Amino acid sequence: MYRLPLSGIRVLDLTTGWAGPYASRLLGDMGAEVIKIESAKNWDPTRSSDLLGQEEEKDYNRSAYFNHLNRNKFGCTLDLSHSRGRELFLKLVTLSDAVMEDHGAGLMEDLGLSYDVLRQARPDIILVSISVHGKDGPEAGHVANGTHAERLAGLASLTGYPDRGPHKSGISYGDPVAGISAAAAFCAALLYRRRTGRGRWVEVAQRESITSLIGEFFVRFSMNGRQPPLLGNRHHSMAPHGCYPCAGEDRWLAIAVASDVEFAALCRVMGRPELAADPRFADVVSRYRHQDELDEAISAWTREKAPQEVTLALQEARVAASPVASVADLMDDSHLRERGFFEKTAHPEAGVWEMEGVPWRLSLTPAHVRLNAPCFGQHNEYVFRHLLGLSAEELASLERQGVAGREPEEAIHA
Repeated sequence: MYRLPLSGIRVLDLTTGWAGPYASRLLGDMGAEVIKIESAKNWDPTRSSDLLGQEEEKDYNRSAYFNHLNRNKFGCTLDLSHSRGRELFLKLVTLSDAVMEDHGAGLMEDLGLSYDVLRQARPDIILVSISVHGKDGPEAGHVANGTHAERLAGLASLTGYPDRGPHKSGISYGDPVAGISAAAAFCAALLYRRRTGRGRWVEVAQRESITSLIGEFFVRFSMNGRQPPLLGNRHHSMAPHGCYPCAGEDRWLAIAVASDVEFAALCRVMGRPELAADPRFADVVSRYRHQDELDEAISAWTREKAPQEVTLALQEARVAASPVASVADLMDDSHLRERGFFEKTAHPEAGVWEMEGVPWRLSLTPAHVRLNAPCFGQHNEYVFRHLLGLSAEELASLERQGVAGREPEEAIHA
C-alpha cells in the first residue's frame, strides 16, 4: 500500500462553512489525518444546508454541502468553551502537527487558544488561520463572508456588463480561493518546519487571496489611473470573444479568436469566407470596433446548431471553442468519465452519490476519496479513547457534561 504525500500528518480542523473546510479537505485528499471538531452548540452550519432529504431522522448528516466539503476527515465533538474541552483539545495539540481555524479576529484568544498557547502545548505546531479581512487592520472585526470578499477584492468590479454594473460570480469565489491558498501555505510551513524544526502561524485573508489574482489591473491602474471597463463576456484585445446561443433551451457556446488566421478559419467553418475580407473584420482592431455586427453574424450561425456540433467543427479548424456546460452535462461528460474524474461514494446515512475526485494526479500515489464526511460525533471513540487514552466511563462523563456529544442542538442552525 502506497503512502500519500501527507500521510502521517495530523490536522485539527476547527473550521466551518466553505473556505476552511475546503482547505482541510485538500489536506485530507493528500493523505493527512484531518480531525474535524464540532460541538453540540457550535456545529458546522453547512450540515443544515442543501439537504439531500428533508424531514428525515438525523438530516444533519445528509447535507450535500457538508458531505462534499468534509470528505477524507474524521469527526469528533468537543466543546472548546468548556474548561475540560479546552484541556482535552490542548492534549490533542500535543499529538498533532497543525490546527486550522477560520474564526473571527480575537475568538481563538477568547477561547484561551491563541498561537502562543498552542505553542506551549507543542512548540513546533503550525496554526493556519483563515478570515475575510485578516486578523489585524482597521476592518479585522468586520462581519463578512465569501460573498463579500469577492466584492471587497475588486473581482466583481471587473466581471460585470457595461449596462448592468458589477456582477458577482455564481459562487462565493472568495471561499475556495482562500482554501486553496491556505492548503498551499500549510504545505510551505510544513516544509519549513522539517528544515528548521520550528512551527509557524499562517494567516490567509480571503479578500487578499482574490486580490492577488487580479494584480495586472493594479499595475495598469498605477500607470494610467483608469478603472478597467466592464466587458461582460468580451475580451480587452480578442474579437470575437463571447458566448453565443445554440439550438435547444438555454444552450450556449464559447468562442475566442486570438488572430487573423483563427478568424479566417472561423469564417470557413461558418460557410462565410467573405466575412474575413469585409473591411469591418479584416484585422483584430477592425473586428474589435465592430463586435456588435460580428456577434450578430456568429449568433445567426450558432443558433441553428447544437453546441457540441459547433465545438467539434471549430476544434478541427484549431479555433478555441467549447460548450457552456451545465451540471448535467458535466456528469455525462465522456472526457471526464474516461479520465475517472468522478468517484462513487456510499455514506452510511446519506446514501450513494458521485462526486468529483481529487483534482490532481501523482503518478505513483494517486489519491482517492478514502473517507466519507463524518456523521456528527462519528469518531468520538477513536479520538477520545484511542488518541487521548480515556476510558469508556470518562467518555460517557464528557457526554453527560456536554463537553462531547452524539447529536447537535439542531435549533441553532434551523
